[in-house]
Amino acid sequence: MDHVEYDEKYTEQFVLLAYLNRVRGSVIRTAEGVSEEDLRRPQVPSGTSLLGIVHHLTGVEHHWFQRVFLGETIEADKSMIVPDDIAAADVVEAYQRACQRSDEIVHATADLSVRAAIPNPGEDARDSLRVILAHMVEETARHAGHADILREQIDGTTGL
Repeated sequence: MDHVEYDEKYTEQFVLLAYLNRVRGSVIRTAEGVSEEDLRRPQVPSGTSLLGIVHHLTGVEHHWFQRVFLGETIEADKSMIVPDDIAAADVVEAYQRACQRSDEIVHATADLSVRAAIPNPGEDARDSLRVILAHMVEETARHAGHADILREQIDGTTGL
């Protein structure tokens, strides 16, 4: 989906998920066709790698949708460091599963005004699902842009 047009038949939920899934797909495409070594290799002084971005976004999905919105007692690893014993394909698969679970949570909630079960740690207010979705579009798009730059540094590929 290259462009999402909003009209009366599309719900707010549909539009937010369409844009979120668009940038999620961009992250996954950016990691495709790259060797395991290149996926893990830091490309910038901060140590960020393509695989690290995917790993981080997996933790972000778990954090916002399962931990904060549902109130599940889980630890979400939001670091950019991927343990050496986890294969790149497993990291990407974990991200895809996390995204699918997040979408299920959104689809099971008819009203985007529903508040999260708990506040985001360090904050006082409980965000609505609408706010969480908007934040996830922003967070994922930001990292998709980072991933584009890292991929270009690896092999010159752009526009995924």
